[in-house]
Amino acid sequence: MKKEFRIKKNNDFQAVFQNGRSFANRQFVVYSLPKENQAYFRIGLSVSKKLGNAVTRNRIKRFIRQSILELRDQITTGNDYVIIARKPAADMDFFEVKSSLTHVLKVGKVLKRANR
Repeated sequence: MKKEFRIKKNNDFQAVFQNGRSFANRQFVVYSLPKENQAYFRIGLSVSKKLGNAVTRNRIKRFIRQSILELRDQITTGNDYVIIARKPAADMDFFEVKSSLTHVLKVGKVLKRANR
């Protein structure tokens, strides 16, 4: 993911947590915060050490990033999103992660209507 599409600073994370709205399913929690004058969306990832060792955590983050990359045309722009992985995400493969993320983003009305 390009640098301008990432949230890295703690202040940005805290702003999304404190002022944003959240929606969740069993595997993920997503916080969303509208940003004025931002033509793109930004993503921040949080994967706790409780989910496993570094290899497991990095695999989960890779799966989330690739899922967001494939869904980027459907995601509402002008927002900051923080995605937090929960314990069941550690045992999922890529397609399950993508399916679960799609579900939680639909719950939060983040995904635009797809022409299917």
